Amino acid sequence: MRRFRTAIHLVDSSVIELVASCLPWARHRRRKAAAKVHLNLEMQSFLPKMAIIDTAAEHDSKRAWELCAQILEGEIVIFDKAYVDFDHLGDLERRGIFWVTRAKENMVYRVIKKFPTSHEPKILKDEIIALQKPSAGAPELMRRIVALVEVEGKQREMTFLTNHLEWAPWTVAELYRCRWDIEVFFKQIKQIKQTLQLTDFIGQNANAVRWQIWMALLVYLLIRLHAFLSKWGQSFNRLVTLLRSALWLKLDLISLLDNYGTAKAGFRFHRVINQPYLPGFS
Repeated sequence: MRRFRTAIHLVDSSVIELVASCLPWARHRRRKAAAKVHLNLEMQSFLPKMAIIDTAAEHDSKRAWELCAQILEGEIVIFDKAYVDFDHLGDLERRGIFWVTRAKENMVYRVIKKFPTSHEPKILKDEIIALQKPSAGAPELMRRIVALVEVEGKQREMTFLTNHLEWAPWTVAELYRCRWDIEVFFKQIKQIKQTLQLTDFIGQNANAVRWQIWMALLVYLLIRLHAFLSKWGQSFNRLVTLLRSALWLKLDLISLLDNYGTAKAGFRFHRVINQPYLPGFS
């Protein structure tokens, strides 16, 4: 099993549907409006490092530069192909940052070198490529890996890109699979959205919507803080339900969690810093 001793950042976005007739500033189609939360989530601590709240009409790749601005040399960032901007990928490489993403279908490239894949049956292709017509800031060489990945019980063929030329091909596929952990974070935010009524916005202008979404993220951080202080060992959903039931009572929350009877079972949310565990690595 392989362990990384450096920070891993997961980058993704989540869409919050809005009413187009009431919030015309957020309209991205004729009859649809939505806000989008772009997030940089640190995998080890499972805490957001950077968040940008924008309209859904704004393309993800335009926010990639800001989301990765605070990432340090030697760290790893993983994001979907919607965030692919080759000038940005080249900038990350020059800053000494390793990245893993998925390749776009219309990418035009030439193969520089091919590696044998017979010893790993789920790896279909492993090659070093260069863009056919690269821009001035694009990376010179990239690793392109085609692998069979299990998604919802079915094997799907996926194509990955990375600037790390020495990792095992299955390591790259497993790293990208870990990006799906950010969906767990968005599900936890949805639990908070029900409490804060994020489906019913108090104001209709852009600033009011952004503040209400920021409040949900701040409440999430406060809940995680209380989970850490009380060494909470149960699920996040149970923690949210318990805190919501005691919200209007004059109680010390840490004492409440201690007296719940399960708080000392071991803190499950806070992972070991600088050692994320990635199952399936050889």
